[in-house]
Amino acid sequence: MTASATHRTERGVAIVTGAGTGIGRAAALALLDDGWRVVLASRRPEPLAEVAALAPDAARVLAVPTDVSDEAAVAALFRAAVQRFGRVDLLFNNAGISATSPIEDLSLARWQEVVDVNLTGMFLCLREAFRTMKDQSPRGGRIINNGSISATTPRPHSVAYTATKHGVSGLTKTAALDGRVHDIAVGQIDVGNALTGLAERMARGVLQANGTTAAEPLIDVAIVGESVRYMANLPLEANVMFHTVMATKMPFAGRG
Repeated sequence: MTASATHRTERGVAIVTGAGTGIGRAAALALLDDGWRVVLASRRPEPLAEVAALAPDAARVLAVPTDVSDEAAVAALFRAAVQRFGRVDLLFNNAGISATSPIEDLSLARWQEVVDVNLTGMFLCLREAFRTMKDQSPRGGRIINNGSISATTPRPHSVAYTATKHGVSGLTKTAALDGRVHDIAVGQIDVGNALTGLAERMARGVLQANGTTAAEPLIDVAIVGESVRYMANLPLEANVMFHTVMATKMPFAGRG
């Protein structure tokens, strides 16, 4: 194995956005448990502090409150990571919000808010990761975008969320292509029905494609964290471009 390949399989430095709750929290904890140095980012500082307190080694974690829709804040996040740990090997581009509404009732303000976080915010983080990873030595790294099963198949009343998640797939495909020359691997994880604050309503019953309401099965969000850890630990010559992890019996194919 070459020295370069050896470096690529060592645990490195990760930035996790949306790290205070849900999937981001699960992924951050899985990476910390695996020996990664992890920079935690989300808008609210209190949940970040709670996650940081769970780190096996306080020296391997840094909390940076960040609004991913703010260009300057995203740049500051990556500067803080490099200042503390010297480089960035992984971005789990995870931060996102949802909006449930019939199309005719969705306000422009709410549409724009979802676009600003789920699509523009993801672009800003991806762009800053490219700028950082292409210039560091050894160069390169990995970006994992959090898509969603809605990036493939929508739910009723999810136009803003679904449109942005379809856009995330476009970001993933283009960045995977553009990243080749810089040794940057870009992939996407699409999650279905992990038990988080956003998804817990599934257990109580949600609108189905045929107009009925039904409860849906959920999986432990820690399973998603394990999936992120698997993708993160691949050597850079290998990439999982699209990875779907979901409750086995949830409605997905056909959604009805």
